[in-house]
Amino acid sequence: MPRINRMSSPHGRSAPIGGRLRLRLKEIGAFGVVGGIAFVVDIGLFQLLYGHLGVGAVTAKTLATLVSMAVAFLGHRAWSFAHRDTTAVRRSFTLFALINVTTLVLGAAIIWFVRYPLGQESLLVVQTANIISIGINSVFRYLAYRRWVFPAVADPDAAEKPQVPADGAVADDGAVPPAGRDETVPAVTRRVR
Repeated sequence: MPRINRMSSPHGRSAPIGGRLRLRLKEIGAFGVVGGIAFVVDIGLFQLLYGHLGVGAVTAKTLATLVSMAVAFLGHRAWSFAHRDTTAVRRSFTLFALINVTTLVLGAAIIWFVRYPLGQESLLVVQTANIISIGINSVFRYLAYRRWVFPAVADPDAAEKPQVPADGAVADDGAVPPAGRDETVPAVTRRVR
């Protein structure tokens, strides 16, 4: 019978590797939906402020990003990354805000560069630069949120569970060798079924 490689899931149970892929796809899909909503808020508010109310381009970008950031935080915490570690709201929002301030500065710098040094006043050109900055920042945000804001759930039993090497090697007595063992020592052999 073929062996199914299993790994620990966020809920402490063993899950097939295919389950991990499905979870990642669900996470990316939810990230996309929440990001899409925040994108509409960002673009719509920027359009309203800069295009119709006469607010300066950088100020409009800053205000639109702050509002869309709050929408995104609530959506990601409640849905996109709900299965991951949701530490204290203060900690996660602080990290979320730091990441978003970084991307806000990058986005505002792109808008500033297009609007002032390049002298572009067209709403279409400035909005295109805004959309490009959002795309660049989205990749950075996803990776940063997964790593720092909504980290993987720590499995307290992981230290007690044996780590099976990727090649499936086991000792002659069936025991799994300890992790980090020197690969030059031939202490394990493949079990043939």
